Formats: sequence, C-alpha cells, structure tokens
Amino acid sequence: MSRVVVVGAGVIGLSCAVRLLETGHHVEVQARDLPPDTTSAIAAALWYPYLALPQDRVTAWSAASYAAFDDLALTAPGSGVRMRPGAEVFTETPADPWWRDAVPQLDRTADVPPSYTAGWTFTAPLIDMPVYLGWLAERVESLGGSIVQASLDALPGPGDDGATIVHCTGLGARDLAGDGSLAPVRGQTVVLEQWGLDRWWLDAAGPTYVVPRGREVVVGGTDDAGAWDRTPTATTAADILERAARLVPEVREARVLRHVVGLRPARPAVRVERDGHVVHCYGHGGAGVTLSWGCADEVAGLVAA
Repeated sequence: MSRVVVVGAGVIGLSCAVRLLETGHHVEVQARDLPPDTTSAIAAALWYPYLALPQDRVTAWSAASYAAFDDLALTAPGSGVRMRPGAEVFTETPADPWWRDAVPQLDRTADVPPSYTAGWTFTAPLIDMPVYLGWLAERVESLGGSIVQASLDALPGPGDDGATIVHCTGLGARDLAGDGSLAPVRGQTVVLEQWGLDRWWLDAAGPTYVVPRGREVVVGGTDDAGAWDRTPTATTAADILERAARLVPEVREARVLRHVVGLRPARPAVRVERDGHVVHCYGHGGAGVTLSWGCADEVAGLVAA
C-alpha cells in the first residue's frame, strides 16, 4: 500500500487517517493545530446533517456515519460516543426531513415543549468531542500512524515515493487550495454543568439545541454567516440560554462552565474529490462529525483508485 499524508487533525482528518490505516496504507497526519485545539474539539457533536450539501451525497455520508457511530457506541465504550433519544421540534407541522433515509427510525410526536406544536423523535449519536478526538488520535497511533504538528504554506507535493495527500483543513482550504467559495459560519455555544440530562433537544430554526455530554451540557447556538470573530459575547450568550430554556427549563438554573465560539467551514457543496495526487475532503459546514465516517470511506476509495 502507498504512503499517505493527511493534512488536518480535526474529526475529518483523523477519521480519514483511521480508515486509510485500516486498509493498509502508511499514514502521517500533519496539522497546524493538534486535535485538542481544532474547531472539532468544541463542536456540540449531535449527529444531524446541518449546513451541508448536496442533499443526496450528504444523506449517504450521514447514514454511513450513523452506522459507524452506532457500532462504536457498542464496541468502544471509551470513545465518547453514545446513542441517545431526542427530539427536533417545530412551530408548524413539518414535512419529513430530506435526510430521512439516514436514520433507521423517525417518529412524529406531539409531546413537545410549550410554544411548539409538533416534532419528531429519533435516536442519534452524541459524541463527547474532547474524549472522542483523543480516542481517534490513539487509534491512529495504535494502527501505526503518526500525528505531527506542522505549519504548512502549501499542500505537500507527492515526493519521491509518490505519496497521496488527503486534504482536510476545513477553513484552511481557502488558502491551501485557493478556494474562495469557503466561508465561515460562526457558532457560539454555552457549556453548562451536567445536572442529569440524558436526552437531546433541537430547534433547527434557531439554531437552538441542548446536547448532554457525560459531565457537561452544550447549549447553542448561532449561525452567523461570514463572521470571523471568535470572541464570545455576553448578549449572544444570554439569548442562547433564553432560547435553550424554552426547550429545557432546567437550563435557567444550571451553572455556566464556559463560553465557546467555533467557525464552521461552509461551502456551496462539500468537496470530496481527487485532483492529481491530492484528495480533497473539506467544506462540511455544520456537519463535520455527522459526515465524518461516510466521507472517510469515500476518501479511502479515492486513494485506492
């Protein structure tokens, strides 16, 4: 098998590295930011196809990732992946979601919080990202791969050994791939102390969500297109908490642990394609975790082609 350099150590880069190592490639991950310092590390990480197109490819990638996470929840208890029931709620009766085929079962419900009229429930993967990224990094190394911190001004060439480059830098692709179609979508969240919540809630129109982790609850959020500012604001935090409390009233009494801002790498369409010695995999919007394993499977196929 060939040598592969994966550029980027967020959830997409690490997932690609794992799949490539599992198929026998020699893999080195190079990244400016190590896994704990990536945007992935602060994601709420509720499985949900959000801000990612095209719908047909996103649905297929999401379904593959759902199955992979379901398996990890059963076979890798230290991975930080759990399957939990929850509900998406609406102020009007919705049509079935375009990604309906990506989940095994989705049921309509009228048991929704006040001010909402309808919803649907399904079991979704919840991923505790600091734990999960650590697990992915350990998986890379246990399979014989390596993760190296490096600042790159350009994507590496193939080198004398004809290495394939797998490009997974998110917003970094604006510079490394000269892709001006990429733009940030700013997301601010508030991390609360866990009080025993084990069910997730979502109002995608907000976007408003309450996502339980083992020791924390992540509530959000915002989708400020084109905004680069990573500094949390008190006004936005207050608005997030007020909206989240409409879904889960206990939010009002929970202790705030920290405020976080991340920049989602949005693009008119997720780019997963081969261009010479480079396989690009970026532009996942707000669905990097949700699409990660499905995209990693496709990347592994492109590298082998």
